[in-house]
Amino acid sequence: MDWCRRNGDGPQWNQRWKNSRAFYIIGNMEYEIYKDGEGKITEKKSVFIAAVASVKTEEEALEFISAKRKEHYDARHNCFAYIVGEQDECVRSSDDGEPSGTAGRPILDVLTGAHLHNVVVVVTRYFGGVLLGTGGLVRAYSQATKEGIEACTLLEKNYGKKLKISMDYTLLGKVQYILKERNVFIVDTLYDADVTIEAYVPLEDVDALEKELVNQTGAKSSLDWGDSVSYGIAEEKLVLF
Repeated sequence: MDWCRRNGDGPQWNQRWKNSRAFYIIGNMEYEIYKDGEGKITEKKSVFIAAVASVKTEEEALEFISAKRKEHYDARHNCFAYIVGEQDECVRSSDDGEPSGTAGRPILDVLTGAHLHNVVVVVTRYFGGVLLGTGGLVRAYSQATKEGIEACTLLEKNYGKKLKISMDYTLLGKVQYILKERNVFIVDTLYDADVTIEAYVPLEDVDALEKELVNQTGAKSSLDWGDSVSYGIAEEKLVLF
């Protein structure tokens, strides 16, 4: 299966995949891979190895697939799926010789159900001599992919804006309290003639936070908003996607 979005295809494409079955998800959270992982299952003597990796472009996804094919050159099948792009513009999957719809699409269904982005999965099958049937193949490729995802470190994907707040030292405690109450992630605090806090604010909180800061500081703080970005938090550090 191939699906690389063109101009004008967005709403139909998004609706199609937003309806995918759910896995590894709470609500409508979106995730990206922070640390790659690998999972393995055995089904009726066939071994399925799922390698999951973070990628930023389709070229990176194809390079990863090519590397896995070389690594497992002696395997019967190297099936794959990937989702790439800021708006998931490019989606592709392959059964690599398995019966149509029994490998690539199940892998892709797990990824979309998990709301993962910028990710590629290769599931390698070493044939064990026993036929699994279409249902057995779907279950095996799906389960192997889940095992691979569970071996990864996933970051929740947030959308927000960078904010620099400059203020007099007397306002520092009040501003820090406001940011803490709103769970705003502070990247750095710079101490000079004034104090400057660098933080990332979720998009849905931008207007309310700006209003509160202006009201609570008597308009004595300077707010400098940056561009919209997507980011995650890992080990108390900010990671930009």
